[in-house]
Amino acid sequence: MKKIEAIIKPFKLDEVKTALAEMGIQGMTVTEVKGFGRQKGQKEVYRGVEYEVKFLPKVKIEVVVPEDMAEAVIQKIIETANTGNIGDGKIFEIPVDEAYRIRTGEKGKEAL
Repeated sequence: MKKIEAIIKPFKLDEVKTALAEMGIQGMTVTEVKGFGRQKGQKEVYRGVEYEVKFLPKVKIEVVVPEDMAEAVIQKIIETANTGNIGDGKIFEIPVDEAYRIRTGEKGKEAL
């Protein structure tokens, strides 16, 4: 199994969620996060004073999928979340040794 963590722009969340649901992904965790990459934040003006925002709002999506689906899920996220602009985000692929469903005690693929 693989855990896919995608950090994307917030306005792309619904599109990505829909695309993953169409692939058969039944569950995901979504967290509002803040951060920056190469864009290094942005400058804003408030009441005539310019200040730098160090962290930008993003959304982190986490899904655990069977290993044979990981590449397709990653490609779907790239395709759906891409705007072509700086700050589109990052995707991380992490190995998962085991998964357990608390309610039933199922483990492995059945727990997903």
